[in-house]
Amino acid sequence: MAVYAYKGLNDLGKAVSGIVDADTAKTARLKLRKTGIFPTELTEHERDDGTAATGMARLANLNANFGQYFERVTPQELAMITRQLSTLVGAGLPLVDCLSALIEQLDTARVKRVFSQVREQVTEGGTLADAFKAHPRVFSDLFVSMVRAGEASGALDVVLLRLADYTESYAKLRDKVRSALTYPVLMAVVSFGILFALLTFAVPQITRIFAETGQDLPMVTQVLLAASGFMQQYWWVILLLIAIAGLVLRSSIQTPAGRERYDRFMLSVPYAGTLQKKVALARFSRTLSTLLTSGITLLAALDIVKNVVNNSILMKAIGEARDSIREGHSIAPPLQ
Repeated sequence: MAVYAYKGLNDLGKAVSGIVDADTAKTARLKLRKTGIFPTELTEHERDDGTAATGMARLANLNANFGQYFERVTPQELAMITRQLSTLVGAGLPLVDCLSALIEQLDTARVKRVFSQVREQVTEGGTLADAFKAHPRVFSDLFVSMVRAGEASGALDVVLLRLADYTESYAKLRDKVRSALTYPVLMAVVSFGILFALLTFAVPQITRIFAETGQDLPMVTQVLLAASGFMQQYWWVILLLIAIAGLVLRSSIQTPAGRERYDRFMLSVPYAGTLQKKVALARFSRTLSTLLTSGITLLAALDIVKNVVNNSILMKAIGEARDSIREGHSIAPPLQ
């Protein structure tokens, strides 16, 4: 099913625009007319899930759609949208009307397109959770699972409000971690750059002075001069080795055994490992609390929450805790 962006007039003669899903352009026009919209422009777009528009329409819209791929929904923006949707649902409005009112308030083109597709799926009889699930780059498994639980329990507005609070707290935690890591990373990069410049450009100039004296140099100074000469002549070899090491590390992380070794090493790094543990535990505790409060069972919640810790060692511990609970035991011993 293709996606069409339209511009037209409603029953009151007001200019409107939006997104509609349809098999053909003719079907899209008929669907719009049934809703009281008379389209004046209809353009085929590429779907958010990656399904491409076909034929000349795709080529014609390539330049117009190119910038949309660089637009992303930030956690702060998603939290605000979720809070607004919670307010509308709590007011007792039909879900389709809530989504329509929400879309009118959105400014970002990509976000508006995503929620327009969500509204179309809900209009066709789908659940809100299934509509969100069709856009995994915007809505995580946690988001979808909580919405599904809210729809099943009849407390969708409450669950959406909790999701908004969780998304905001997650964004704040992420910003704190980034702020804590920015300074040491920046200092490490600057220090390496200064050291590289000194050994490559400054030390060779000083070498001439030592060479003119003709005196025996201490071993430390000789090593420094040798390192400087090597870096001056073979700096490209060092950069090549760094690039190869990065590629090898990246390919190794792709395997389960390599990922486990890497995650175990990162947890053992002084200071950085402790910070990673605290961040993972905070995500685990906050996410599990939110899921359980929303009515999701403990086993299902553990399946979801193990993906937010971003560490295979901790994921394995959570998986063992889930298996222990399934067998009738408590959650504490495996985590301990």
